Amino acid sequence: MSKSSALDGLRVLDVTQVMAGPFCAMLLADLGADLIKVEPPAGDSTRQMPGAVGTDSPGFNALNRGKRSIVLDLKADAGRDAFIRLARSTDILIENYRPGVMDGLGLGYAALATLNPRLIYASISGYGQSGPDRGKGGFDLIAQGVAGIMSITGEPGRPPVKAGVPLTDLSAGLFALVGILAAVEHRHRSGAGQHIDASLVDAGVALSVWEATEYFSGLGIPQALGSAHRMIAPYQAVRCADGYITLGAANERLFRRLCDVLGHPEWSTQPEFADGASRVLHRQALTDRIEAVTAAAPRSHWLTLLNANDIPCGPINDYAQVFADPQVVAREMVVETDHPTLGRVRTLGSPIKMSATPPDVSRRGPRLGEHTDEVLREAGFGSDEIAALRRSGAAR
Repeated sequence: MSKSSALDGLRVLDVTQVMAGPFCAMLLADLGADLIKVEPPAGDSTRQMPGAVGTDSPGFNALNRGKRSIVLDLKADAGRDAFIRLARSTDILIENYRPGVMDGLGLGYAALATLNPRLIYASISGYGQSGPDRGKGGFDLIAQGVAGIMSITGEPGRPPVKAGVPLTDLSAGLFALVGILAAVEHRHRSGAGQHIDASLVDAGVALSVWEATEYFSGLGIPQALGSAHRMIAPYQAVRCADGYITLGAANERLFRRLCDVLGHPEWSTQPEFADGASRVLHRQALTDRIEAVTAAAPRSHWLTLLNANDIPCGPINDYAQVFADPQVVAREMVVETDHPTLGRVRTLGSPIKMSATPPDVSRRGPRLGEHTDEVLREAGFGSDEIAALRRSGAAR
């Protein structure tokens, strides 16, 4: 017997494009919600990303698995009317337009909540629904700069660097997801929906836990430290004879053990390294001493030795190595699906492991407008109504 899904019975309208919103919605689909992706006639812009075949691309598929696609032109009266009919029986709506756009279409939270008081309406934007910058667009690169992330990423004295992954996009989607699931639980008790407001900049600021702590504690403005941790040392990448490994001697016990392994037990008793605060203060001097030892042997030597002594360490993998890693494979973080246009496609698995209601990541992303008729029929539209929507260009 197949296992049930955690979010069986929840219907979601996904009125989002590119990354933050689609990522949030896809996680709901993985968990069993019925995801209806409402696309404009041209489709989500990621459908045209590199590798596209017609209106399908690996990038779109990676963020929209498990969804059904319906094409509605929300700029047309008939398209908006059809959308409103769908929203009347929807549990959750997710949109990531600039603030005010959905209101201008008559599809904002206030308008739809009067028709469906149980509606949970999540808005994801660059700066949020309030504040002087609310009208600006949302882009991960810009948000990383505004949120301070780029000021502390990279090596000291070098040009600013963004985090390699689209950190604010993905984390805004995750924070919105937390809000949505909390709102579902609240609705169980109250019967009422609510509006959720998540933004890329808020997400980036919220992730800056250690940086905020350093600044709020009067220790100055946080600076770039490369791979080093600002509250712990040694906890960073270190140089070996043939490259770098990561090393995390994050407490007194581990640091003493590391000193013994490196052949310098006296380091742990020297005043500049005697406690955590001192090691952070003298981080560069400590790193120089460690690398003077580790640079004499290759990475494989140190990984074997450090692991044998239960000192946290690891390789710095490229993505070919990541997806061949036995641990990553064992955790099913790579899955394969068949796509009618793209063929056999590899995508990421789910990091959420659940014993009773596991996520389903086996379903491909939808073709553009693949489910328009199906979804409209479920909402009570007759064949003549659907045909009229198509003739007018309001649906596809």
